[in-house]
Formats: sequence, structure tokens, C-alpha cells
Amino acid sequence: MLNISGIQEGFVLDHIKAGMSMSIYKDLKLDRLDCQIAIIKNAKSNKMGKKDMIKVECPIDTLDLDILGFIDHNITVNIIKDNNIVEKKQLHLPEQVVNVIKCKNPRCITSIEQELDQIFILTDKEKEIYRCRYCDERRKKKRHLD
Repeated sequence: MLNISGIQEGFVLDHIKAGMSMSIYKDLKLDRLDCQIAIIKNAKSNKMGKKDMIKVECPIDTLDLDILGFIDHNITVNIIKDNNIVEKKQLHLPEQVVNVIKCKNPRCITSIEQELDQIFILTDKEKEIYRCRYCDERRKKKRHLD
């Protein structure tokens, strides 16, 4: 059996859909952090069959929960202090995402005014649909960012 040591202070992203951990690692820009990171792929799970996990030994404030909620709001975030889980955060679809996805409408003001933030508003929670704040371009949420 594989044994990954615990972490003193940080967070564990649990219940990641199997095979998605590397794209989440890239989307969250975890490669820019100067800390220990363990990626566990295809771990056995009673709930999911197989799952991925990411363990990060650094303060939770380095994690953008809105981006993570946008990527997959079914992921559980376990906050660790002194080798113990002190809090579990359930994610949700954020009402608004800024500079997470880009508007693909060539006539949108964000195509011309490059310094404008790319702002998308959640307009249909059931279907996970976001719309551009400026041109109303529709984007269906995907599991990974583009």
C-alpha cells in the first residue's frame, strides 16, 4: 500500500474526479507555489469508486476557492493544522468569476480593451451556465479551464 505522509499545515483537495488532478493542479497554478505538493491519482473510494487527491502544505489563503468551485463544486477542501483536519469546506458554483474564462465573442469589448477584466455571471445554476457581463455571450461551465 502507498503511504503519503500527513501535512503539518495546509489543505487537502479530496473527491476530485479520477484523472482530473493534473488539470486542477495547472488551473490553480499550484506549480507557482514554493511548498510540498502530493498528487494522488486513482485512489480507491467507497463513494466514487476511484478518485484523485491533492495535498498541499501551505496556508489555505493561497487557494482561490471561487476558481476551484467553478472547476468542480463537488470537491471537498480539508483544512489541516497540526496534522489534523480542523475544517471541511464544501464548494459551490460562484455567482461571478473574474479572469477565469475568456469571452470568445470577437465583438465583445474585452476583445478590444484587453486590460478589462473578463467577468462572467452565473445565470443558470441548474445548467451551470455563465454569461459575459459585457456582451451576454453564453458559456457552459466545463470541468477544466480554457
